Amino acid sequence: MEIAARKVVTLNYTLKDSSGTVIDQSNDGSFAYLHGANNIIPGLENALTGKSAGDALNVSVEPSEGYGERDPAKTQSVPRDMFPQDAEIEVGMQFHAQGPNGETLVVTVTGVEGDSVTVDGNHPLAGEQLNFAVEVMEVRDASQEELDHGHVHGPGGHDH
Repeated sequence: MEIAARKVVTLNYTLKDSSGTVIDQSNDGSFAYLHGANNIIPGLENALTGKSAGDALNVSVEPSEGYGERDPAKTQSVPRDMFPQDAEIEVGMQFHAQGPNGETLVVTVTGVEGDSVTVDGNHPLAGEQLNFAVEVMEVRDASQEELDHGHVHGPGGHDH
């Protein structure tokens, strides 16, 4: 069966940055997604279309087809009092913030100086070329429930 929209795909993968550092991996056959439902980045999904179980491929994804380019406008300094009073703020910490349209954003602390905290709302992999080594383990039809929910359910069903 070929990978196409409305199919559940199970992968093994290793993700590396442009310097060869491993960023993430799943090599136990536990990563599954619903193809065509925007569950993975577009560049990888496009490369997998038409592939079948047993296929192995290397995919290089440019930022525009991954997590986007870095946007300097998403980095800003905010007052320390915008954070919980009892929290010791350190570089690398992540917090949920509210975006301009009421959406929830994840921001990463990139600097702390006095009463000012610099946060970055870019995805941590924005601007990065992503290099995947992928092995397609299984391709199957999605259940109606998975299609209705827009994501894969594990063998025991779902918990939402």
